[in-house]
Amino acid sequence: MNPTPPLEAQDRPARLTVGVVGAGRVGPALAAALKLAGHRPVAVSGVSDASVRRAAELLPDVPLVTPAEVLARADLVLLTVPDDALADLVTGLAETGAVRPGQLLVHTSGRYGTAVLDPATRAGALPLALHPAMTFTGTSVDVQRLAGCSFGVTAPEELRMAAEALVIEMGGEPEWIAESARPLYHAALAIGANHLVTLVAQSMELLADAGVRAPDRMLGPLLGAALDNALRSGDAALTGPVARGDAGTVAAHVAELRRHSPQSVAGYLAMARTTADRALAHGLLKPELAEDLLGVLADAGNGPGTAARPAPGPAAPDTPGSPESFESPDNPDGRDHDPDGPDHGPDHGPDTPDHGPEGGDR
Repeated sequence: MNPTPPLEAQDRPARLTVGVVGAGRVGPALAAALKLAGHRPVAVSGVSDASVRRAAELLPDVPLVTPAEVLARADLVLLTVPDDALADLVTGLAETGAVRPGQLLVHTSGRYGTAVLDPATRAGALPLALHPAMTFTGTSVDVQRLAGCSFGVTAPEELRMAAEALVIEMGGEPEWIAESARPLYHAALAIGANHLVTLVAQSMELLADAGVRAPDRMLGPLLGAALDNALRSGDAALTGPVARGDAGTVAAHVAELRRHSPQSVAGYLAMARTTADRALAHGLLKPELAEDLLGVLADAGNGPGTAARPAPGPAAPDTPGSPESFESPDNPDGRDHDPDGPDHGPDHGPDTPDHGPEGGDR
């Protein structure tokens, strides 16, 4: 990673008052990081008891107010709500006159660029999309983890320098993402981070079923080495029975999973097929071995324990919701706000008839 050049004085944002709409795991951490850089958090909104506790821990003495009041008090507003609640929140804030001309409006969704902020932009706001590629815990450790964290940055060209400067002040590394590339960028992070958590948790459960007393201790060195090798070498780091073409071993795996954990079979087969395709394309899996291996995977996919696709049915009707319906569960973001946080894993927030400015927490 290339070191970020130091900011010149004219590139640094002025000291700003900071507000947070949605005190999930992401917003308070970013506001706390901005405070360390000399900015001043002045208001935060949150819905759940957990949000109130987070705000009190990371932003002590900062008053808890309504979203509209947050915008009234702050020069820089962090909109850290679930992805599916963001558009309605922005529309509501703009339609109720809460947005002030010249106000910096920052969202932390990985999925969206700045177009989702268009209603506020038309009201005079300055739109920024700053997505930290990090999973958040909702504690002070998140502020430390921002050091060296990459942020996906999207902003109008005239605000690019200000957006990148804010990221640097939070300790992060700005990475420019085009508006059109945001969904692909976010999908890539979800594959790498969110799916990794599922795989690791599943692996620990299976090891426990096999009698391993400390699955986490067994997996730690192995997964750390695998991650390091993958980041360094990509597909060249592939090892194991699929990459070697050990069809008999893979067949034994599937048989054991059917016996002990049938819910794991579909995921194992999907990953094994993808791994085989990549290993074959990169010359790691010999074609003559790939034929037997892919035959085993095809046969296993037709056996008992594989998940059937549900028949398509009618979509559930939209139902109006209260402001509390936008509340996000306490999941690591990433953006999670999914990051969330990333995760960031957003919940869908139903449309409110009046597009009210209330928002839940990311």
